Amino acid sequence: MTDPQFKKSKLGLREIASAAGVSIATVSRVLNGNSRVDSAIRKSVLAAAAELDVDLSQRNKTKTLAFLLSNRPMQHAFHSAVLLGAEAYCTSRGWEMIFQASNYPQQVLGKEFHLPKVVQRHDIVRGVILAGTNSADLLEFLARREVPFVVLGNNVLGEVEGPQYDVVFSDDIQGGRDATRYLISLGHRHIWFVGNLRLPWFARYYEGYRRAMEEAALTPRYSSVDSEDETDIGYLGAKSLLAKGEPVTAILAGNDPTAHGVYKGLRDCGLEIPSDISVVGCDDTVGSWLYPALTTIREFPEQLGRQMVELLVNRITDPSLPRQQITLPTELIKRDSCRALSIPEDSSSSAALLGSAV
Repeated sequence: MTDPQFKKSKLGLREIASAAGVSIATVSRVLNGNSRVDSAIRKSVLAAAAELDVDLSQRNKTKTLAFLLSNRPMQHAFHSAVLLGAEAYCTSRGWEMIFQASNYPQQVLGKEFHLPKVVQRHDIVRGVILAGTNSADLLEFLARREVPFVVLGNNVLGEVEGPQYDVVFSDDIQGGRDATRYLISLGHRHIWFVGNLRLPWFARYYEGYRRAMEEAALTPRYSSVDSEDETDIGYLGAKSLLAKGEPVTAILAGNDPTAHGVYKGLRDCGLEIPSDISVVGCDDTVGSWLYPALTTIREFPEQLGRQMVELLVNRITDPSLPRQQITLPTELIKRDSCRALSIPEDSSSSAALLGSAV
C-alpha cells in the first residue's frame, strides 16, 4: 500500500505545472513571487498546488522583510524610532529585515516607479514596511503587483480610503485636538498653527487643531510655509505671523523640529517662552532637549513599527485575512513651554506687544 505522505512528498513543480497547464519555469516564478506573472496564471498555479495538496508556502523558506524609508532623511528621529520598533519585533519572531532608502517624485505614474530591486525580489523579501513619505499611487502599484505591504498612514500623500490596504496610524488628529484644548484651558484664545499644510502629517495635526478651535467658537488661524525643512518651517512661520502684527499668545507647531524653529523665530523678535508666547509641539522627538522643555504630543513610533510588522507577518501567513487599519493613541506631555493667562486676553494689547517686538 502506498503511503499518502510519501506520495505527497514526491509531488513537485513538474506535477503542479502539468495540472495547471503551464511550464515548470512559470511555476518556479510563482513560487519565487515574481511580479511579472499574470495574476490569472498565478491563481491557476496556486489552485493546482492546492488540489494536489502541496503547500507552496513551505517551500519558500525566506523570512525577510524590507523596511522602505521613502523621501525622508535616513537620520530622521521619528522614522528611526519606527525602524527600531520594527526591527525588534522582527527579531522576536525570527524574521530578518533589510533597510532600504528610496526617493521618488510625488506625482509619478505606476509604470514609472523605480523601486529598489531587492523590494521586487519576492524570493528574497516576503513583504514591505512602508515608512517615510509615500504617495497613494505607490500603494496602488504594490497592490497591483501583489506585493504584501503595510504602510504608515499618517505620511501618505493622498487619501487612504476604505480597507484597501493594511495601514497603521498614529492618532495625530486627536493629538492636535488635545493640544489645542489644553491651550484653551489655560485661557488662550489667540492660538495659531504653524506648519506646512501641503504635507500630510502637518495637515492631520492642523485638522485636530481646527476642530478644537471651532468647538470653542474660536477662529482657526495658521501660518503655512511651503518647505520640507521642518525647522525652517517653524522659524519662517513664526516670523511671518509676527511681522503681520497678528494677536497671538500661543502657537501649536506641527511637530517638535518645527517648534524648535518657532523658538528661534520668537527669540529673534525678543520674545520669551512662555512668558510672552506659549508653544506646543507634536511628536515628542526633540521636545525634552529644548529650553524651556517643550509641551508636546507624544506619539509611540517604536510601537507603530512593531504593529506594522505584526500586521505584515499576519498578512504573509494568511493572505485571505481582511485588510486592517489600526490607530494608536497619542499622549499630551505637559512641560515648561506653556503658561496660564492670569487675565482675559485683550486683542489690542496682544497686537501691540507683537507690533513692538517685530
